[in-house]
Amino acid sequence: MTEFNRRQFLESSAGVAAAATIGTGAAVFAPAVHAQTLALKPEKGAKLRVLRWSRFVQGDIDAYMVNVKKFTDKTGIEVRVDNEGWEDVRPKAAVAANTGAGPDIILSTNDDANLYPDKLLDVTDLAEYLGRKYGGWYQACHALLQPDGKKWIGVPLGAAGNYLVYRESMVKAAGFDSFPKDTDSFLKLLKALNGKGTPAGFALGNATGDCLWTNWLIWAFGGKLVDSSNKVVIDSPETIKALEYVKEMYPTFIPGTLSWLDPNNNKAFLDGQISLTNNGISIYYAAKNSPEPKLKEMAVDIQHAAFPIGPVGVPTESQLFFNQMIMKYTKYPQAAKEFLRFMMEKEQYDAWQTGAGGYVAPPLAAYAAGAIWTADPKHTVYRDAVKNMRPGGYAGKLGYASAGAAADFIVPNMVAEAASGSKTPKEAAERAQKRAERYYKV
Repeated sequence: MTEFNRRQFLESSAGVAAAATIGTGAAVFAPAVHAQTLALKPEKGAKLRVLRWSRFVQGDIDAYMVNVKKFTDKTGIEVRVDNEGWEDVRPKAAVAANTGAGPDIILSTNDDANLYPDKLLDVTDLAEYLGRKYGGWYQACHALLQPDGKKWIGVPLGAAGNYLVYRESMVKAAGFDSFPKDTDSFLKLLKALNGKGTPAGFALGNATGDCLWTNWLIWAFGGKLVDSSNKVVIDSPETIKALEYVKEMYPTFIPGTLSWLDPNNNKAFLDGQISLTNNGISIYYAAKNSPEPKLKEMAVDIQHAAFPIGPVGVPTESQLFFNQMIMKYTKYPQAAKEFLRFMMEKEQYDAWQTGAGGYVAPPLAAYAAGAIWTADPKHTVYRDAVKNMRPGGYAGKLGYASAGAAADFIVPNMVAEAASGSKTPKEAAERAQKRAERYYKV
């Protein structure tokens, strides 16, 4: 953990669990022995409907539904779970919030909860209970779902780590014995891979998760959408340098990335069309668990790495964060909170993470000690996704403006325009500045 992240965590976390030192010297957290209990009384005759994003990893939904059945068996509360694509959850959640009708619980992405905080049930008691019991929430969770520093408008679920997935044999064939750790060497690798006929591919369409690499790009060069006072500052010399860099990246990509959404790079990688992309652990999971010998062989060759560090000199990670929102219109608020409590308790959460193969990194410090993160060394880089992530609205305060700007894909669109040459870097930055100012009104 960087000193910055460590300080933020200690200042903001409600965790009271003791830290134990393990062989690597890292601190892990054990559940507090005397954690406060949370007394919830589900309403008589309660029935719940949950809307969540569709799985990219089959084990995710399988393990989730096992836990749902355990909850129903224990409480008698019937739970219906509907699955939708990431791009479809956001508009359906907005409709539900605006009409006051729909699912009781919605699992959505990033800081969508800040689009309609007044439509969400206050879950402060639940969030504080879980934080006390399991070592505290990582700082990003507070920023995303406790925007005023007091009231929790959602319960963090975790994050699908946005890291680099690559074919080790192809990287070595391109002349690199290890994966580059800085942006200059990274660009050399991209050019070398393309020269070998094994190009990279990064989504430049409106992909909810896979376009998050564009945040890394801008931050790595010192750019940002807004400053700490929420003033829009995306049209800056630092951003221009990042956009000039992506203009050199783009010719090394496989054709078609301008229209890529979240499923595209998974398919291209598993089809052998690309040797490098950014993704969650789902590509490796699919290859490792495939019945096809060719994909099982590919799994042995797959490796993961953090994004290289740019001129700013520090990691700049952007991850796909998952939240759990209880809609205020629900007829069964106590039952809904009890459902989320049950699903987040160690017995259920560990089993779910294991079933999902590490697809979702934990938001609570205690869960970083889960066996799934060391059972396979290729999982480990994903473990700290929530701990190390910067929220998409960096470096400002999160709220409606940050959520709206993210939902409008302002940064990804700017990067795509500059990369493809449809606009110069300066023109792309100016357009992004104007679009963002519509959300961050002075």
